[in-house]
Amino acid sequence: MANERVFKRHKNNPIITASAVPRANSIHNSAIVPFEDGYAGIFRVDEVDFNFTMHAGRSKDGINWDIDPGVIKMECDNPDISINAMTYDPRLTKIDDTFYFTWCIDSSNGPCIGLATTKDFKVFQQMENPLPPSNRNCVIFPRKINGEFAMLHRPSDRGHTPFGDVFFSTSPDLVHWGKHRFVFGTLPSSWQSTKIGPGPAPIEIDEGWLLIYHGVWTSCNGYLYYMGGIILDKEKPWKVLHRTKDYLLAPTETYERVGDVPNVVFPSAAVVKDGNIRVYYGCADTCVSIADAKLDEVVKFVREHSY
Repeated sequence: MANERVFKRHKNNPIITASAVPRANSIHNSAIVPFEDGYAGIFRVDEVDFNFTMHAGRSKDGINWDIDPGVIKMECDNPDISINAMTYDPRLTKIDDTFYFTWCIDSSNGPCIGLATTKDFKVFQQMENPLPPSNRNCVIFPRKINGEFAMLHRPSDRGHTPFGDVFFSTSPDLVHWGKHRFVFGTLPSSWQSTKIGPGPAPIEIDEGWLLIYHGVWTSCNGYLYYMGGIILDKEKPWKVLHRTKDYLLAPTETYERVGDVPNVVFPSAAVVKDGNIRVYYGCADTCVSIADAKLDEVVKFVREHSY
């Protein structure tokens, strides 16, 4: 298959399609983590009435999934926190025995980030929204940095337009976020010239943090989404050590090119096991696929094909 210099697409791609949930028009841009004796996930489901919802799912092997046809039910002690039905693009991070997940809320004030926790993927406790509108992407680091929770996020605007750089931020309590630091932005004349955004939660490596991210280029026929990689400093993750000049994956297969939004490779989850990295990515805003690689080969590629 095309552009498989490091990552190799799974032979069964796409592994999740709309047939997994009765009311689904599409399932894509979803979050997956190891859980108990298998895997658990939170899946973006665009329903047949075009309501965007999130559903929990379980799998023994990370490939064959049983996704709950019912929408995730949030619990929240504060009535002032809005639980909005239009929710999409979840990300998951585990810290100790708790899973933290963030997602985008289509609020009346523009897109904003939601934050919730779960320990069993049955009960979900919604917390204060960590950031004000408008913001489209957010991932939590898998451990505290200098004693504080940390995140990467991408401020946006109210529309689906070319806008936004990635920032680093910290919090002592998951409620009050600050110390915002610019991390990286778009680059002219490249596959990441229109916009960028963090994908799966950062992966800790010897050198620092490996972040898989998406980059967008605007052609005469619209947006094209690609997958890239960046290595950030371990204790100061707003400092970029290496960033891919060459993309890691591009939309070349039919299921990546043809769909509700054509020409999209959107990484949203990564599982590291036994020296391997498996990235789950949304394809054409329609389905979910897998790409596999050796973690050390990905790190080497990012270093050697860096700006």
